[in-house]
Amino acid sequence: MNYNIAIVDDHILIAKAIAGVIDNFPNYHVLYEAENGKALVDKFKIPKNIPDIVLLDITMPIMDGFETAKWIKEHHPEVLILALSMQSDDISLIKMIKSGANGYLLKNIQPIELNKALDQLTTKGFYYPEWAASKIFSSLSGDQPNKTPGIVFSERENEFLTYCCTEMTYKEIGEKMFCSTRTVEGYRDALFDKLGLKTRVGLAVYSIKSGKCVI
Repeated sequence: MNYNIAIVDDHILIAKAIAGVIDNFPNYHVLYEAENGKALVDKFKIPKNIPDIVLLDITMPIMDGFETAKWIKEHHPEVLILALSMQSDDISLIKMIKSGANGYLLKNIQPIELNKALDQLTTKGFYYPEWAASKIFSSLSGDQPNKTPGIVFSERENEFLTYCCTEMTYKEIGEKMFCSTRTVEGYRDALFDKLGLKTRVGLAVYSIKSGKCVI
């Protein structure tokens, strides 16, 4: 399957260099580059311009990466977001995750890691390198209480929580639960609503903190 990508970065030369790298990867094609979030929003007005993946810088004029990620998740939740930034600080990382990013990479990575990130993003729905994962779990774990008074989970939602912190895809989780991928995504969306979360990472953190995780 081929995946279309939009690159959002106010540094045009960097955006075009990244596009050149990606166009050498099998199964990926860069549709266009946009100089900020507002330019991307304008592009999205034409259906054929809506990509499968958005590579998103954080620091940009007019509409930055945080605002853009929130807009994408609100209006096009099916689009995957991979933050690609020079910033490795905890605040930027966690804020992007909470804004809806499905992954986070630094711009000084080798092309092979970018290819790996895109592959895992499209098969598993998320990608975080080891340095980012450790920061996410240490920082977000304090946001989720061990218990959630007043929130009731169904038996199937609890079962889904035991798998969401693994590396299994939603299709693989569905096979474990003997149901379709669409049904699994329904459990995910219900938990997003109940817990006020937007990403699988948040669900994974909750699962670990509440003792539901199977690993």
